Amino acid sequence: MRILIAEDHVLLRAGLERLLGDAGHEVLPSVADAEGLLRRCADDRPDLAVVDVRMPPTFTDEGIRAAVLLRSTHPPLPVLVLSQYVEERYAAELIADDSSGLGYLLKDRVAEVGDFLAAVETVGSGGTVLDPEVVSQIMIRSRRSRDLDALTPREREALELMAEGRSNGSIAERMHVTAGAVEKLVSAIFSKLGLPAEDSGHRRVLAVLTHLGVDARR
Repeated sequence: MRILIAEDHVLLRAGLERLLGDAGHEVLPSVADAEGLLRRCADDRPDLAVVDVRMPPTFTDEGIRAAVLLRSTHPPLPVLVLSQYVEERYAAELIADDSSGLGYLLKDRVAEVGDFLAAVETVGSGGTVLDPEVVSQIMIRSRRSRDLDALTPREREALELMAEGRSNGSIAERMHVTAGAVEKLVSAIFSKLGLPAEDSGHRRVLAVLTHLGVDARR
């Protein structure tokens, strides 16, 4: 893939460039701020943008705001957000717009090179990779949703695992139940959230978005 890195930390940026280059990707000239990110994406049309949340000039949320803008102006550009923390508002907005080709990983929790490179491949090919802590914090923010009050603790647990992008088989393994039990939990979640059968191809995403407090059916 042709990958653009937006990261102001020189050593981290150099490390990412080397890592991705060694993995066989074409790393475009990197940028250190949101303005450069937007300009280079418009000029070079990368296959994937790896974006830090905090960048100059204020080092608050410039990067992720630029990512939100990119997702709306350059669809279907895959974006992998790397951050030291969870920016809940914009993370939820990113997911709400379209969860395909999207990743949000916390830097301190990316412990294995193989896992990071796998995430790059997944996001670049249109998949979704969300750090469990990202999912957890956004969920905490949206606990007041009335529809979700009907879910049992086990159904909430299954939905959180769904939000991490896990398959039914993986959810069964994590919850120590059978695949059949997971199918019943998922079916109950869809029913309680009012997701009709005709939406079967998208109900997992819709269920996750509902859990994040986003109206994905507007």
